[in-house]
Amino acid sequence: MSVVIVTGSAGLIGSEAVAYFAERGYEIVGIDNNFRQRFFGPDASTEWNRLSLESRFPKQYTHVAADIRDAAAIDEIFGRHGARIALVIHTAAQPSHDWAAGDPPTDFTVNANGTLTMLEATRKHAPKAAFIFTSTNKVYGDAPNELPLEELETRWEIARNHPYWEGIDENLRIDQSTHSVFGASKVAADVLVQEYGRYFSMPTAVFRGGCLTGPNHSGTKLHGFLAYLLKCTVVGAPYQVFGYKGKQVRDNIHSHDLVSAFDHVFRSPRCGEVYNAGGTRFSNCSMLEAIGLCEEISGRKLDWAYTETNRIGDHIWYISDMAKFRAHYPDWRQEYDLRSLVREMYDKNVDRWLSDAEKERTGV
Repeated sequence: MSVVIVTGSAGLIGSEAVAYFAERGYEIVGIDNNFRQRFFGPDASTEWNRLSLESRFPKQYTHVAADIRDAAAIDEIFGRHGARIALVIHTAAQPSHDWAAGDPPTDFTVNANGTLTMLEATRKHAPKAAFIFTSTNKVYGDAPNELPLEELETRWEIARNHPYWEGIDENLRIDQSTHSVFGASKVAADVLVQEYGRYFSMPTAVFRGGCLTGPNHSGTKLHGFLAYLLKCTVVGAPYQVFGYKGKQVRDNIHSHDLVSAFDHVFRSPRCGEVYNAGGTRFSNCSMLEAIGLCEEISGRKLDWAYTETNRIGDHIWYISDMAKFRAHYPDWRQEYDLRSLVREMYDKNVDRWLSDAEKERTGV
């Protein structure tokens, strides 16, 4: 049986990848030490998701609580499976630009050094395995904010005759802009993955994600805006909107649709490719529109406040153009629009969120 190695395996994209490939008969080795809890606190713990995966796939899923920066531990894992490794999906990361500003060394070593460790282990033990890396649209820094935007009633928008109406493509520059410390560490990792593909002829692919989300997202204040927004709406927690009049636009792609894209790359890999990946025009919203949708689906009002100061390097408008990926993999289909995505997120989490909130309230 071929092996798929998934880092960040209890996180949003990692757990989706575990389930997707386990259901297709692969042996899965998950690497995840629940650093998300260290980054963002107990509410962001992915322990619940790890336990779910172990329960659902007891024979196919092996969990390893290793740190991706630990070269010896990662080398041992790869050496154990060797040429049986067919695919490496590297999703583990420090994912918040707000958090990164408080501890740049940890952010960089996790995102950049950790990625280098994974690449080297793959090159040494399984150089023919497809290596897929989840990068971020923050590699473009705040360059998207230079686009000519028009203020509408509920969102900022770009003119229909603008070249980027369908979204931002991979040709946007990545330098001479403000990235945040997080964006800079992900640039380093992003370029490393490209270089291992081009220089060492390894089948590597970079996915520069917009807002990645889905029902397995342990959304928290500093990361995972749509999941956290819906959770706050459900449990009655206060929510803060930062800048741009709440009209900033994000595209949101369901974790299943992204992992399906990974599968297309796995089945027909290329070397050193870069793809933007997001909800596209098919699935996007402004903050104001997201609040309205969360209130509608949950039947509750969100307790939210607004502050004029935006986050450093934050995008005013970002929609991904996936035309390059679709040209390379024309059979890929995006299944979840925004409404179906939020509905599924609500249906699968509402009971757990309310139960956790009650436990916190009563101290039980």
